[in-house]
Amino acid sequence: MTKEVKQSAAQQKTAPKTLAEQDSAEVCATKQWLDEIIIGLNFCPFAKKEFVNNTIRYHQSVLEQVKPALKELLEQCHYLQQHDEIETTLIIFSDGFRSFSRYLDLVDYANELLIDQGFEGVFQLATMHPEYCFADDDFDDASNFTNRSPYPMLHIIREASMARVLKVYKEPEKIPENNISVAEQKGSNYFKSVLTRIHNNHPQG
Repeated sequence: MTKEVKQSAAQQKTAPKTLAEQDSAEVCATKQWLDEIIIGLNFCPFAKKEFVNNTIRYHQSVLEQVKPALKELLEQCHYLQQHDEIETTLIIFSDGFRSFSRYLDLVDYANELLIDQGFEGVFQLATMHPEYCFADDDFDDASNFTNRSPYPMLHIIREASMARVLKVYKEPEKIPENNISVAEQKGSNYFKSVLTRIHNNHPQG
């Protein structure tokens, strides 16, 4: 699969536009989720700066199949390489990969593809999904909501930038543990209500 992707992606110098990304309900919902949960609860201590500085690229994807989605991922990686003013990219799947198991298949292929295409050490992926569930957790455990988002997403992170931030952040290895603690204090119902409100505020057309 990765070899079939390679030629098409190499020919793409810039990422094509899909929808009116900045104005879509999906992007607005994502921004509210970042503001209220990821930044508001400090799940990612590095997100606020990029959010405020508007250096996050929100790419809305209408794709629902793995192979085209992998091509799109490569296009977005090349786009990041060519635009230093953008720190990170969120690929937001409007309708695709709603099944968590199918999403995990996409993630596995995506990580293999980054290695195959020479992006190991350049980019890494973070994963968020509406049905995210850690391997040892029950589905309704509050800890899962540290990675539950309004829509399935792939987050492309520049590894060099992450390394610089981690050098000056005290005890970065404790971030996941701290996040789980905060999530458990809030409880599952809190997150469910926030996500429901976000979807109600920004209904899909």
